[in-house]
Amino acid sequence: MKQEYPRFDMRRPPVRTRWYLRPLTYLLSAPETYLHRTIITRKGTEGLKPPYLMLCNHNAFLDFKVATRTIYPHRANYVVAIDGFIGREELLRNVGCICKRKFTNDISLIRQLKRVVDNGDVAMLYPEARYSLCGTTAVLPASLGKLCRLLGVPVVTLICHGHHVNSPFWNLHSRDVKPTEAEFSLLFTPEQLKSTPPDEINAAIVQAFQYDDFAWQKARGIRTPYGKRAEGLHKVLYQCPACRTEYRMGSEGTRLFCKACGKSWIMSELGELSAEKGETEFSHIPDWYEWERANVRAEVESGTYSSGELPVTVDSLPNAKRFIRLGEGIMVHDMDGFRVSGVDVDGDPFEMIKPVPSLYSCHIEYEYLGKFGDCVDLNTLEDTWYIYPHDCDFSVTKMALATEELYCRHRREIGRPCPPGLA
Repeated sequence: MKQEYPRFDMRRPPVRTRWYLRPLTYLLSAPETYLHRTIITRKGTEGLKPPYLMLCNHNAFLDFKVATRTIYPHRANYVVAIDGFIGREELLRNVGCICKRKFTNDISLIRQLKRVVDNGDVAMLYPEARYSLCGTTAVLPASLGKLCRLLGVPVVTLICHGHHVNSPFWNLHSRDVKPTEAEFSLLFTPEQLKSTPPDEINAAIVQAFQYDDFAWQKARGIRTPYGKRAEGLHKVLYQCPACRTEYRMGSEGTRLFCKACGKSWIMSELGELSAEKGETEFSHIPDWYEWERANVRAEVESGTYSSGELPVTVDSLPNAKRFIRLGEGIMVHDMDGFRVSGVDVDGDPFEMIKPVPSLYSCHIEYEYLGKFGDCVDLNTLEDTWYIYPHDCDFSVTKMALATEELYCRHRREIGRPCPPGLA
């Protein structure tokens, strides 16, 4: 584009939450947690005071509210993706937010987090870097163990349960789930960090992050009578287990169905699936999702994975003011990674290439902001592109799974382990 837009200042020092905003953050957070009758269990964190590193799982915006209530009245700095800053950069900076472009290796973030703990505050990080797609653990970055040792402060986890089944990523309408639960646990003391290798720290974090919201719901007998509880589920469950056709799944009300073979399933109030006719291949939603992953892995291992050439619209987010329409182009996701190219609104070419080793996972959105459709979010240190495929068969869920499986394959080829949480 001929016009050069200012870039978000990622190096600006984090702000300690302004004193006059600290009660406000609590007042904006606590009511919803009490509405859901959130039960916060403390394990080894009774009386814990900052500084410490707080690692939280990520299923819904309610996560932030529970975290704020859990640590109050202590200050925290929260790592937030750049799209969360749109139109409110100064407000978010003043409540302590630190900007991050997703799935980039940003050294400035490490400096920011070190400054936070040196200030004597809580460094709050959501290492999954996106909402869970089906209420189970997403892949975690391999750098966590090194980060924990570098900061040298206590490491705690906040694992919330019930937030996905209350407001799943694929259909954000609240189901009024109550009670929800959260476990605020001490994982490592500074002394333990000194004597624990980074890989062992990673393993402990992965173990602490094991959760399954649908299993949790069933175990507690929590019902969600919402009449449209299955709508949007086809975004995650994009492949039919009966006929194996991709991209032809649909959903309406409490039904999930395949447009290719006609098979359908009902989602119960306990979040379970049952076939209306014939065998129920997967009653547990995460099991269906992992079956899809296995199929993607088979394509990757055989070297045949490819999205083909997808027509796309690309929006750019160089700063926190607004999205800028970059233009129309083509996206390919295959064994070499992502390639996006096209011509911008001024007639100039644009291109972004993200090779397999550069991405251990990627961020996707379903029906972004309710009007733009499904998209893949790719980042450099200076820009963020929201890429919307259109007029074609595709699944951003499959692209996310393939990104992780391609990265794992690459790591195995060079004799290195996969990221924590991936086999």
